[in-house]
Amino acid sequence: MASAPLPNGEGKTHTTSTSWAAKYRGATVEDLDPPSALSVKPTDPISTALMSAYERDYTHLTVVSEDTRALLGYLSIPRLRQSLKEETVREADSVEAAMQKFRRKGKIYKVITMNTPLEELESFFNGGVNGSGPQDFAVVTDDSRRFVLGVATKGDLAEFVKRRPA
Repeated sequence: MASAPLPNGEGKTHTTSTSWAAKYRGATVEDLDPPSALSVKPTDPISTALMSAYERDYTHLTVVSEDTRALLGYLSIPRLRQSLKEETVREADSVEAAMQKFRRKGKIYKVITMNTPLEELESFFNGGVNGSGPQDFAVVTDDSRRFVLGVATKGDLAEFVKRRPA
């Protein structure tokens, strides 16, 4: 495998296969024990979404269709707080006014499942997916992408590395 330096989000670099193998030792997304995803509907009030996120200490909520439960996008709670502060949205507005929509046409998404190796998840967070740029979180689905199982964040990955014995 190549050993080209990759950014790790902290201004340092590491090498691909050797460093990752030592850091993760075969662990997968399932080993992160990601919490179940909390999904809201586009018609839900922002106030309800905020309360749900605060109750569970979530930074991202998935937005699903009321009819088909298809994944439509997400709410970034830090971004939502900023939008509320700037008064570009109000708590009485619907989630649809503040959500980030997934662009489906012509866009290829990286499928992240419970079996995805943590090396791939780190690469995803660092922008290794089709050059799309760094990501703050990943929606974890089943292999067929029919069900949202959870959300994994960069923080979850960092915490895993911290608590794992060397």
